[in-house]
This record gives sequence, C-alpha cells and structure tokens, in this order.
Amino acid sequence: MRRLTADVVVIGGGSTGAGVVRDVAMRGYSAVLVERADLGQGTTGRFHGLLHSGGRYVVSDPESATECAQENAILTRIQSEAVEATGGYFVTCPGDDPEFADKFLAGATATGVPAREVNVSEALRNEPRINPGILRAVEVQDGTVDGWKLVWGAANSAREYGAEILTYHRVTKIETNGSAVTAVLCTDLRGGDEVLIDTNFVLNCAGPWAGQIAAMAGAHPVDVIPGRGIMIAMNHRLVNRVVNRLIYPADGDILVPAHTVSIIGTTDVKVDNPDHLKIEANEVQQMLDAGEVLVPGFRNSRALHAWAGARPLIKDDRVAASDTRHMSRGMAVIDHSERDGLDGMLTIGGGKLTTYRLMAEHITDAMCDKLGEKRACRTASEAIPGSESTRTHRVSDRLADREADRFDSQIICECELLSRKMFTDALAAQPNASFDDLRRQLRLGMGPCQGGFCSLRAGGIAVADGALDAERASGLFRLFLRNRWLGIWPILYGEQVRQTALDAWIFQGTLDTEHLPGPDAEAVEPDPTLAPTTTKES
Repeated sequence: MRRLTADVVVIGGGSTGAGVVRDVAMRGYSAVLVERADLGQGTTGRFHGLLHSGGRYVVSDPESATECAQENAILTRIQSEAVEATGGYFVTCPGDDPEFADKFLAGATATGVPAREVNVSEALRNEPRINPGILRAVEVQDGTVDGWKLVWGAANSAREYGAEILTYHRVTKIETNGSAVTAVLCTDLRGGDEVLIDTNFVLNCAGPWAGQIAAMAGAHPVDVIPGRGIMIAMNHRLVNRVVNRLIYPADGDILVPAHTVSIIGTTDVKVDNPDHLKIEANEVQQMLDAGEVLVPGFRNSRALHAWAGARPLIKDDRVAASDTRHMSRGMAVIDHSERDGLDGMLTIGGGKLTTYRLMAEHITDAMCDKLGEKRACRTASEAIPGSESTRTHRVSDRLADREADRFDSQIICECELLSRKMFTDALAAQPNASFDDLRRQLRLGMGPCQGGFCSLRAGGIAVADGALDAERASGLFRLFLRNRWLGIWPILYGEQVRQTALDAWIFQGTLDTEHLPGPDAEAVEPDPTLAPTTTKES
C-alpha cells in the first residue's frame, strides 16, 4: 500500500474540484485531488459549453443570475485561454410571449446582468440564420468556455502551488476515528495499488456523486439530485453568438457555438444514478424540433454526436423532488460537523461551471473558518498560467497555428486541425493516457468524421514513434471507437448515416478491427462514466 499525507483531500476532478484544489493550494495548504476517472470526465465535460451571462436566470433564479454575471467577468479575465467571448442574444420566437422581454429586462437591471434590447433587424443582420420571425431581441454577454481546458488550467495551476493530482483513483473509504476524518483510502485503477492518504480534512466536490462519497464517511444522505440533460452537436457553427429563446428556462431553448460546431440543449430530468444516463429517442427529436424554432432548416444540418450530463442540483423544497428544471442553480456548502457530528468534512453541491471559482472560494472559506484560520482567497485576481493575456480564444486560433507550423508537422485531424506534434507531445507527457484522455485535451475525433480517419492515424503514429506497442494501441483504438459510437447511433439520420457506413467499411471491412491483437490485461470495454447508454435508436 502506498501512503501519502496531505492537509486536505479534494474528492472530484470536475471544475469545482479543480477550482477547490487550486484555491486550497494557493492558501498554503498541502493538497491532493482524487478523481476516479480523467479530469473533467463527468458533468464538466458533459455540458453545452456556455459561459453564462446570468441572463438565463434573471427571472427564475435572481441570485444565480448575479453570481453568473460576476463570475463571467472574472473567468474571462483569469482564464482567457479557455473562453471565447462570443456575446449572445435572447430572442422572442414566433409563438413566444413578447411581454416576457419586459420581465427579462427588469430582472437584468435588478440582478446586475448587462443586457440591452436591440432592433430585430440588427440581430438578424448579425445572425442571419436565426428565425426571421423573431419579435424582440436582447443582447447579453454570454460566451463559450472549453470545460476541459478550464479544468486542466486550474489543475496545472494547483500543481505549481504544490498540489498533487491523482486521476483514475477511485475512493473506496473515508476513514474516521468516530468523530473526525483521519484518512482517505482509494484504489489506483491503472496501477492496481491501494493508496492511503492521511488527512484532517476532506472537501467533497463529487457533484452528482457527492452523496455516494458522503456515505463512505458514514454521513447521513446528502440531498444532491442528479438532473439529466441531453445535448446534440451539429456539424458547423450555425450561429456565432449564443442564441437563447426569450422565455422562462425550458428544454431545448439554447444554441451554443462551441469551437467548430453548434450545440443544442438541453433537457432536464431527475435520475437516480448519474452513471447511467439514457439518451431517449423522443428527447433527440425534441432537441431537433427546438433547433428548428431557433434556426429554420436546423434539421438539414448534420448531427454529429449526442451526449448526456447530470447536474448536481441541491434539493429545493419549493418545487417537487422530480422537478429538476425548476430547482435553484444556487450552490450550497454542507457542514458535516453540524449535520452528522463528523469533523473535517464539507460537501458542496449546486452551482454552475460558470461559478466554479466562486464555489471553490466558498467551500475553502468555510474550511478555514472550521480550522479557525484566516487565509485570503486570491483566485479572482491571479490569472491561470497561459491566460496572462486578456485576449480570449477565437475559433480561428487553431487555423492560425497550423498556418504557422504547416511545414513542420503534418495535420492528423483535418476536422479539428490537430497536428502530429500536438498529439505526440501530449502522449509523451502522459504515457498511460487513453485516446479518450487525449481527445478531451486535444479534440481528437470530435469533428464530422468522429474519429473515422484521425483515430487510425493516431494509433499508427503512437506505434511508429515507439510510444505504444501494437497490442496496446489496438486496444486503445477499439475503446476510442466504441466510446464515439455511443454518442453517434442515437442521432443516425441523413448524412451521418453515410459517414457511419463509410467508417464501418473501413474499420470492419478493410481493417477488421475487432480481431486485431490486443492486450490481455487491459480492459477495452467502455467505462460507464465515459458515455451514456441509450434506450433505443431515434
């Protein structure tokens, strides 16, 4: 058994956990973050990419609206590399109540959310694909954010302050002496070792899984309710600003331009298990219908990939337990010493990715209070390495980079303009990474071919460069394709069917990938945390 010691153990490697371990380390505590999979593999990597202006909540959840507006400005400054400042519109579509715009504007003024009504002609001039029948338009400061880049930026910053990040380590037990936390026991899922981390404080940032973690310490059930939502990526940027329907928050009311695609979302359904998130056929149809309202002809675009995520909602007594759509998006810190008589453990839930830094500040402040210490938070003022410039990301940045190095390194993914050097450098830095791990950092296989060409090239390059042997590369290649497939088959229609048929002919016909030699000791079945299950084809 391997043994470590840390002042604080942070459980959960999503945006909140990464933000917390950075904040904790910046305040001078020794810290270890433990995550059962890869960073940003859960809820953080399964959203629509929106950096909230706060506009969505000015009527339904004013406190969350204010928090989003304030944190939007902070994240745009301290993590400019992960943010694209697209701007956004809320538009009244045909059939929507035009008077809701008045409530929206009043709510924006009350909550401090920057918003101004613009002429419909101006909105249509700037976004010519949106519904020409819109009645009103309000401009807001929505943006988009790369969740994985955001998480890795915070984690790498934490490392610079001395924190240790343990991915693929599953917590199996939180040890106590009866009244206080003493250690966290976990299993290294790749190395097989047991790891015991002696500590006096645990910060539970496991999102929808927070209740499972709290139970490991013998705490009473935590009322974190997973709210499942599905999203669909379309094959190009139908809009260049975030476009929302100017209505009370509902399903399928937002279209987000993220990198080279557009994402329509989302549903909101209570689920019992955040590890098993179904993509229902009727919800796929619902998203496509909703997209048609915002952008006529939406269905004629090619759907690339569907996925589902689980929001970590705090139970809200104002609404029914099953009504996750109308539960508050506010954050809450649970003190287990007051609630369960257990010292040295706090749990946080709720919130948004946009407010992840503020959530980290709140729970770390609460920990300092419990310890009787005053250590100031500096995360709102100190930029994360790589974001020292105030210039935010632009969708054309990768094209400019490839123009600069096109004679030095071949492009292995034309869809996402991924160069060979980017891939080999990442693999050299993380020799145990799967192709899915690298996908989250590099966007390998996230374009229109969904890995149909680039994944094969990546496997061959890894072997040719001596980074992987042929058997391990074959196993990772198959795993990558299976995980891509889980998000493809629920949206198989139109042009995507032709692409999928071509991929099948290449992989099953020409290459016979299912019968390539593979490693005996390496699991190649999809991890349930990587992709959702589906009930039936759409």
